Amino acid sequence: MSSSYQASFGRAALFPRPEDRTRIDDFLTRCLRDAHDRVVAGPVTPTLDIGKFKDELAEFDFQQPRSLDAALAWIVARMESGVVHITSPRYFGLFNPAPTFPAQCADRIAAVFNPQLATSTTSPVPVELEAHVVRAVARRAGFPETSTGHFTTGGAEANYTALICALTRACPGFAVEGARAFSGRPTFYISGEAHLAWLKIAHQSGIGRSAVRLVPTDGNGRISVDALTAAIAADRAEGHVPVMIVATAGTTNAGMIDPLAACGALAHASGLWFHADAAWGGAVIASDRLRVLLAGIESADSMTVDAHKWFATTMGCGMFITRDAGVLSSAFQVSTTYMPSNLRNLDPYVTSVQWSRRFLGLRLFLSLAAAGWAGYGEHVERSVEMALRLRNELLPRGWTIVNDSPLAVLCIRPPPGSPDARDIVSKVLESGRAWVSTATFEGREVIRACITHGETAQSDIDEVVDALRAARDNRA
Repeated sequence: MSSSYQASFGRAALFPRPEDRTRIDDFLTRCLRDAHDRVVAGPVTPTLDIGKFKDELAEFDFQQPRSLDAALAWIVARMESGVVHITSPRYFGLFNPAPTFPAQCADRIAAVFNPQLATSTTSPVPVELEAHVVRAVARRAGFPETSTGHFTTGGAEANYTALICALTRACPGFAVEGARAFSGRPTFYISGEAHLAWLKIAHQSGIGRSAVRLVPTDGNGRISVDALTAAIAADRAEGHVPVMIVATAGTTNAGMIDPLAACGALAHASGLWFHADAAWGGAVIASDRLRVLLAGIESADSMTVDAHKWFATTMGCGMFITRDAGVLSSAFQVSTTYMPSNLRNLDPYVTSVQWSRRFLGLRLFLSLAAAGWAGYGEHVERSVEMALRLRNELLPRGWTIVNDSPLAVLCIRPPPGSPDARDIVSKVLESGRAWVSTATFEGREVIRACITHGETAQSDIDEVVDALRAARDNRA
């Protein structure tokens, strides 16, 4: 193949003619639809021969162009056999359910227009649309009308933003001098059941992992307010500088909700930033019946919500929301000659850690536009109902549920005389019939089952129950 022909072929492959784009787009849509149908009916766990895959992958040396049709078909087939299928209705795993169809449509729109969300000057519609969605979620959670925030890559970034805001408010000199501006070591407080991404966040912020205080729980997975109060007093007595209390609304292992109102009252009385990590449980605000579970979240200075969790958008789509727009702006303000000025502090590049960023908020906008709060409320309530059904199937058979979460996650102990939780989970995964995980709750190893897939049916509940029984009995 001559170099001139190769270059021409390459340009046509990268930027096909309109009719070729339409044909390829239709081909990919059919491939993905057929693959999804097979995923729903097939094993949840990977079936790929990784050695064979590596051999195939090595053939892509990128020296010779290939047909895009063939490459698309190849990667769809390998994805079908090479990932844990969180889009399967028998995935009872972590907090990432099958994405809504409107969110999938949003990704296609964002990919075609490919806006850069650093500034409202270049992307006025995406920036204002995201701000509109953030305000809507804030209002739904009971935050004031003046609240603000932005979309993030996920909960870790949103929680990092909360810590930066807390440090900035506690000591304005932190923005320039860093942790050395404090009169003592900054500390902040999380439950012993909280997500340990907080350790990485403390490291990343420059205050060090030792700044994280893991507060004991009340014996049922919730932070102990008495222990929290004592920890703050002890740190102050030693010359440390407490800056933030974090309450988790839906712990990772067990779906427990910390006492939000009590944590908020203590934070405000102590002059600390109060952050609610509602990455998963925040979706409960959509339900008129269940939103009372998050009573007290409205008192938070900030909160994290991951739309890619129970709001079921595509990955990754987090949100940081705060009532203190001034602190958020001062934490990330910067001035450059090559970016437009931003007198109103609206541009994402001066109100977030990010600069270049994908149009994330369209995923939740289209999903909310299509379903409304009522539709999302029904989605959340249905998940809770399906978890209750799983509980009711297991309890009469001798299994024990050790957490009392009102959310859609169960921590399960096998009947007496059974193999341990880890062995049972391993056998379930080997079978491919369902996906569950192991976790630790209050020092006990458990089988963790979380139901957030919007299309999980009673037949899927029956399947995981039978898979658990077969694993317990050591049957294939």
